[in-house]
Amino acid sequence: MGFIDSYKHLEKLCEEVMSDERKVSAYIDEMKNTPQGPRFVMSWNEDLKKLKHYRWVRNKIVHEPGHTEENMCEPEDALWLDDFYSRIMNQTDPLALYRKAIQIQSASTPKRRVIESTYSYPVQSHYKNKRTSGKPAGCAVLCAILLINFLAISLIIYLVQNYFV
Repeated sequence: MGFIDSYKHLEKLCEEVMSDERKVSAYIDEMKNTPQGPRFVMSWNEDLKKLKHYRWVRNKIVHEPGHTEENMCEPEDALWLDDFYSRIMNQTDPLALYRKAIQIQSASTPKRRVIESTYSYPVQSHYKNKRTSGKPAGCAVLCAILLINFLAISLIIYLVQNYFV
């Protein structure tokens, strides 16, 4: 019963950490509701996939006849659950690492914002204001150039009319 015992320990810990009686499912839901997690935590997708798989295995063993640890699990499965339990205890699990990464990012770049995309990079907040205000400035420059050209052409016409006639 190594797998089920390991899963029960993880369930109890997840219930305490998440303050949710849904236990491992609450942890999984929190990961699914954190779409930027994989950007900040390398093992995010693998951990989520394993948690969902082990929840499925646990449900099969507990609720369906003919499914047992012997025919559903490998010894490595219980070891992974024990390791994940330890990672939560040491705050090196995906959600803890994500929270730390977000805190570090917000502390190190207080005047920056992150563009939400697959290629996220910080952008100075005043840069956006310069870009949006670029249209009126560009229009003013264009008007100034047109005015200078008009005055130059007018001067040329004046000079031609007065000195060459």
